[in-house]
Amino acid sequence: MALLPDLPFPERSDAGCHGSDLAAFFREAETAGLLASTAAVRLEECRRDLAAGRPAALSEAELAFGARVAWRNQARCIGRLHWRSLQVSDRRDCTDLPDVVAALCEHVACSTADGAVRPFMTVFAPAEPGRRGITMRNRQLAGYAGYLRNGSVLGDPLNVELTAEAIALGWTPPGSLTAFDLLPWILVGEDGRPVLVPLPPGLIREIPLSHPAWPAFADLGLRWYAVPVVTDLAFRVAGTVFPFAPFSGWYMGTEIACRNLGDENRYNVLPAVARVMGLDTVSKSVLWKDRALIELNTAVLHSFGAAGCRIVDHHTASAEFMRFCGAEKKAGRPVSARWDWIVPPLSGSVTPVFHLPMTDLGLRPEFFRPE
Repeated sequence: MALLPDLPFPERSDAGCHGSDLAAFFREAETAGLLASTAAVRLEECRRDLAAGRPAALSEAELAFGARVAWRNQARCIGRLHWRSLQVSDRRDCTDLPDVVAALCEHVACSTADGAVRPFMTVFAPAEPGRRGITMRNRQLAGYAGYLRNGSVLGDPLNVELTAEAIALGWTPPGSLTAFDLLPWILVGEDGRPVLVPLPPGLIREIPLSHPAWPAFADLGLRWYAVPVVTDLAFRVAGTVFPFAPFSGWYMGTEIACRNLGDENRYNVLPAVARVMGLDTVSKSVLWKDRALIELNTAVLHSFGAAGCRIVDHHTASAEFMRFCGAEKKAGRPVSARWDWIVPPLSGSVTPVFHLPMTDLGLRPEFFRPE
């Protein structure tokens, strides 16, 4: 029997105590050589800002470091080995919608420059008394419409409400509806009113899906967008909340194949994939869903690879997470993690992360979903 590695997964205790997080953040930033003064001085300055009801006056270096640490602390993310590579665009100066739209387009361009996919985050203005800040209705910068018709959905059921809101705001869907129509953006301004923003043409790269061994797979017409830019999480650092801080990395194949395309309450494509493979879909015991799911994952990884778009398989991602845990132990830091998010939805028990005890410690800096 293999023994579990001794990794830093404590029970929830004072590891997530927010009263000490502020001091710990500035101490770590000082150790990293990012402070213009001492940690003690910056801590006192920050506390004065917060006591006066102002956002913490963070330098660009402090803001970027806080973003990287927030990624390192994100209990739901398996890809945190790369936390130091996160690039951060400081757009706290953006208050007008046109400037925000331009910054979002720049985010997409920077995160995919030279054909590569790199971790990228854009931080907009912080929340403060009397100011709502700009936010976004879309869960991600890219997303597909879901059209509710006669009790069924064409497209992504996850986006049925967003699609209806976009249409109510004046969006005109394509003349010929498909299951993969990219949605416009809905930004919410300082006045709390939603504003429809047409998606800039050519901004979102999409990957058509094909299979190396099943040519007929391409006839299913499946596709997915290349980069997930998450827009519905707020960012908190040094006692200050940034309501709009889009964050992007790269996909793990199972996110697209198992969840977005395979889930019954999403695109539910497994029956169609099984038909392409000639599988018997009547008997559950022939494991047709399992076989179709494997080949759907194969198609996603193959297609992204053929397009030169960065993606990671779940076995590699799991091995990288183990390396991350080892590095955190060496650094003397606890690892915050949620088992239901870290363990892949395919072949979970044959990945090393399946056997790890995990606890969400609520560490800060953090990303969180506002109520």
